[in-house]
Amino acid sequence: MVLRWLVQRGIPVIPKTVSKERMKENIDIFDFELSAEDIKKIGCLDTGKSLFNWW
Repeated sequence: MVLRWLVQRGIPVIPKTVSKERMKENIDIFDFELSAEDIKKIGCLDTGKSLFNWW
């Protein structure tokens, strides 16, 4: 779902996997579109804080 969200927003995505099952799931994002409401809801999940400490 997040891959579809990124693609619909025009953000380039390069998914990485070696699993054939995951590759199929990644390709299947072109079989549907998210509604404007879904895009907004997913966008609201961003807390603006990183889960990683880089120092």
